[in-house]
Amino acid sequence: MNGIIAFYNSTVGRKIVMSLTGLFICLFLIEHLIGNLLLLLQDGGASFNAYAEFLTTNPYAYLPLRIIELFLFFTIIVHAWSGITVWLKNRRARPVKYNTYGIAENAKFASRWMFGTALLILLFLIIHLKEFFFEMRFGEGNHNGYEIAHQTFANPYYSGFYIFAFIVLGFHLYHGFQSAFQTLGLRTKKYISLIEAVAVIFWFIIPLGFAMIPIYILLHPYSMALAK
Repeated sequence: MNGIIAFYNSTVGRKIVMSLTGLFICLFLIEHLIGNLLLLLQDGGASFNAYAEFLTTNPYAYLPLRIIELFLFFTIIVHAWSGITVWLKNRRARPVKYNTYGIAENAKFASRWMFGTALLILLFLIIHLKEFFFEMRFGEGNHNGYEIAHQTFANPYYSGFYIFAFIVLGFHLYHGFQSAFQTLGLRTKKYISLIEAVAVIFWFIIPLGFAMIPIYILLHPYSMALAK
């Protein structure tokens, strides 16, 4: 146990943990997007509500899904904490700012802004969980997921924030996905083209897919009539 703790407390250990947890979160994003795209079906919310009911009340899937859910929350916390501690350690190692700044001598744009984008994503996650997860799971009012989603995204301010958050996520994933394979020693000359191709799915296609949902709902304000 002491060896595991010592490994995690090292910079290399935390980077490896951050890479593994980040890749797991990427896999979750695929599942989450597939489920959310059901909001775009013209079936009055039947498919999305069936999906939401399966995730929350299905007696056969309840226990394994709650375990996965708790593991996901744990993974997000560990990923965020690892990133913050690595960033702080790197910052303490260079307490004096450079007098000059040259783009060629420093990290790429996405790399330099990883910490900032992570903070924005955490802020979005807290707001998003409050609006959807806690409202549907513990709220005393409407528990119809389809209606909650349409009512929330009908607000252009929230939709704008949601779209902006996924643009920020795209920047974060652009560097993070490939950096994870670099840290794990898998971003070799043999696989670099494949990794960069798959990375496009996570930093571009997935954020685009999520952003399509509020855009569609904003452009179809009468969709709520289908749910009644």
